[in-house]
Amino acid sequence: MSTLHVDHPLQPGDPVPNVVFDAISREGKIALDDFRGRSPLLIGLFRGLHCPFCRRHVAAMAYLNPMLREKGVQSLAVVNTPVERARLYFRYHPIPDLLAASDPIKASHRAFGLPEVGIDTVMAIRIDLPGELPEPMNPMAMDEFINEKEGYPMTEADRQMMTADKGQLVGQFLIDREGIVRWSFTEVLEPGVQTFKAPNSQELISVASQVAL
Repeated sequence: MSTLHVDHPLQPGDPVPNVVFDAISREGKIALDDFRGRSPLLIGLFRGLHCPFCRRHVAAMAYLNPMLREKGVQSLAVVNTPVERARLYFRYHPIPDLLAASDPIKASHRAFGLPEVGIDTVMAIRIDLPGELPEPMNPMAMDEFINEKEGYPMTEADRQMMTADKGQLVGQFLIDREGIVRWSFTEVLEPGVQTFKAPNSQELISVASQVAL
């Protein structure tokens, strides 16, 4: 994998480095250069599958995937979960036609400039999700509560990734055929629900229509 690192999230107009991943949805590797000159790409960079909202973001990408493919845009969901654990999860929770890849060392997050925040900052945040949580919780307690509620079986691989998480923020980037970012969305860490807010799908589809021309 690439070990490139930038100190801020890539923005529209920035070139994208090549990163090579272990494929989850099929055997072999997936490289960002595979798409260069061929098709635009929406890439989502998420924490591991131990993060319930990351699982939801992946599901949202799978839902939008047919609409983006109609416009000629490919989609790739990247999770920090080790590849064998991720393959086991998706065997029982399939994501038809959505490419997925594993990046347990978070090389892609560094290459795209997605920051990590200190564990003290993470633990000081209180997430308030009426209807999902009985009371405001810090993100780690929230993960444990929702995982249990949703019946997500934590494995040793999941626990290791959760420990190594260190407040990794997530993001999504729409890349054109030339490997240039044309749209980006980066998670914001703050109380409430913004920390886990998904991008505006209508905005994304609109930009994708222009990028695919």
